[in-house]
Amino acid sequence: MNKPRLLLVEDDTALAELLDWHFQQEGYDVVRTPDGEEALLLARETPPDIVLLDWMIEGLSGIEVCRRLRRATDTANVPIIMLTARGEEEDRIRGLETGADDYVTKPFSPRELVARVAAILRRVRPALAGQILTYGDIELDAVAHKSKRAGQTLQLGPTEFRLLRHFLEHPGRVFSRERLLDAVWGQDSDIELRTVDVHIRRLRKAVNLPGLPDLIRTVRSAGYALDTDS
Repeated sequence: MNKPRLLLVEDDTALAELLDWHFQQEGYDVVRTPDGEEALLLARETPPDIVLLDWMIEGLSGIEVCRRLRRATDTANVPIIMLTARGEEEDRIRGLETGADDYVTKPFSPRELVARVAAILRRVRPALAGQILTYGDIELDAVAHKSKRAGQTLQLGPTEFRLLRHFLEHPGRVFSRERLLDAVWGQDSDIELRTVDVHIRRLRKAVNLPGLPDLIRTVRSAGYALDTDS
């Protein structure tokens, strides 16, 4: 089995070396750089399985690197965890809205970060037999990790992909934010409820192509559903 490839973008040399050591001990192939521009080049040459990205780095900011990784076809679905000393709620929301899947505030435990990365990879790369889910004009291939609507490829981040898959497995059913947190992020997640709304907005933006109806229904005080009658 190939080692999971981790791209570490961190300009604090001591922290980068510490994380490099911990992840290599857990069997990861770690590629690291302190520079935003170089991070984009490395990701383009060999797309990683996951990215650990510091907010404040040399060259391009972490936010801009995140934005560009999400725009590029080869890295649009790669999970990104932001590492930052910024603990304000608005900063966390901004990072998530830009495309990050998780947000870790410094200082943090390297062992906890290793566990978070492992949990994300388990959810993003499930060992499934060939499974294609369809509803209306949406099609999702769980193995190839691709999705289409009306024949057009959808650009989804890994969290939006898991959300869409969950909705496709239960079309028409209304899920509260709490239920979506448990199903998509896991029951042991400490993600805030507002994060669900952020990812729903991103999923809506990706799925609702020009000229096509909104498939994601918001049910006031109840939650969200995938519904052709929305």
